[in-house]
Amino acid sequence: MPIFTAPQRRFVQAVSGIAHANPFLPQRIDYERQALGKQFEEEASDWNVNWESAGSHPNITRLLQLSGDTLEAARDKLLSGAKPQASELQLYEDLTFFALYHEYREHNDETVKRMFASPGSRRVVTYFQSFEERLNHYLRVPSVSEALTLDAAHTLALFFQVRRAFFHIHGCLVGTSAPAARLRAMVWQSIFTHDMRRYRRSLYNDMGQHTTLITGPSGTGKELVARAIALSRYIPFDARTRRFAVDVSSAFLPINLTALSPTLIESELFGHKRGAFTGAVTDRTGWLEKCPAHGAVFLDEIGDLDPVIQVKLLRVLQTRHFNRLGETEDKHFAGKLLAATNRDLNEAMSAGSFRQDFFYRLCSDQISTPSLAEQLADRPDDLTTLVRFLCQRMVGPDEADRLTEQVVAWIGQHLDADYAWPGNVRELEQCVRNVLIRNEYRPSTPQVNAVDPERVLVQQFMGVQLSADELLDAYCKVAYNRLGSYSAAAKQLGVDRRTVKARVNRSSPAETSMHDNADD
Repeated sequence: MPIFTAPQRRFVQAVSGIAHANPFLPQRIDYERQALGKQFEEEASDWNVNWESAGSHPNITRLLQLSGDTLEAARDKLLSGAKPQASELQLYEDLTFFALYHEYREHNDETVKRMFASPGSRRVVTYFQSFEERLNHYLRVPSVSEALTLDAAHTLALFFQVRRAFFHIHGCLVGTSAPAARLRAMVWQSIFTHDMRRYRRSLYNDMGQHTTLITGPSGTGKELVARAIALSRYIPFDARTRRFAVDVSSAFLPINLTALSPTLIESELFGHKRGAFTGAVTDRTGWLEKCPAHGAVFLDEIGDLDPVIQVKLLRVLQTRHFNRLGETEDKHFAGKLLAATNRDLNEAMSAGSFRQDFFYRLCSDQISTPSLAEQLADRPDDLTTLVRFLCQRMVGPDEADRLTEQVVAWIGQHLDADYAWPGNVRELEQCVRNVLIRNEYRPSTPQVNAVDPERVLVQQFMGVQLSADELLDAYCKVAYNRLGSYSAAAKQLGVDRRTVKARVNRSSPAETSMHDNADD
């Protein structure tokens, strides 16, 4: 006897998709649309923009009501002796997962906020007993309980991780543009992978084995991406003590490699024994050793790392072992490694300054951060959103709106509408500070010199500002500049060399002369 009618089964299948979908991809909203049918409200349905209001959205409210009713009806059939197939039991478990996640969402949000408001504390989770009872209410049903796999402690740990991920992704990555949404989706996958079912079954404790490489222009928030991933890692829950195993609020350990000499980098990373080098007057524990199993070390500007240290880090990535300077005893790295660079690592490998074997160990998971120009080309209104976010951090919520209005008005009056923001969000932050203090901002270089042609091309492409002919001209110039010759560009683009040369030379006289005199 089935426990779901045909319409109920279709509804639960859609809810199962919701429970395991990447919330920052359109697929998630499609599942909601499938589940609710004609009851789905299109207006403001993309709660990706404002996740804190998701729980009160009419679509979520209807989903929770229908889920609760369907779940109780199915439970009654199980208690009456229904013998469902394995596929139905899996749907029943997924429906329980979805319903209880939302039932305890606010409890978990409060725990997240307390953890980061009081670093170092591991408070008793007072609602665990209630949560366990509710889970058992649905899963500990005679004759089928042994086939259901949700464990109370593990499930609560997953719910808590999901809420932390929302908290940090939205807290660090602001904007409503398509590039910003894609970035949030990529960060979510770096935390949970693309398959949430597999993650909750087996991968939740193994993601530290996979290094994340974050690339993108300077000033685009690569460290914020790393922070969001590091602080959203899985933390086991101890049902006996009713506490999470560790406090994750201080488990993000960043190192800016360009700020240190090679010797100091080694000391910071690996630690050293007293007397290992001049100035090593005491033993030192490095950050790889300090990093807890559920923490992460972030190496910023990895593209500038000395090749000798690349070899030592390669060993860490391959074996998870390392030695302190001046010692032979093996130490174990238990955490996750995150790295970032604004350099083109393919060029660095070609030049011999970056090891290929090290690169392939770094790039098991890659994220690319978009430029500010890309975001604003897609959604110009995001300028106000980003300025408000920066103002809130600088002057607090009470003064933020007034300062935002002042900064946006100043930008509108003094900078061109298509100003490229070559320094990205970091430059925008300095603009806000300058306007706050002096009521003016002066870009460090003239706009005409600050514009990156490739960045402008991306902006024009996203804004659908080019004809097909202009787009091909610009693309040929990019290929020529990157590859260094007409022949190489022609081979890459699959066209005749003369075609590339003609399109590259549709430029200013100075550029034409420069191209004509170039070796090919």
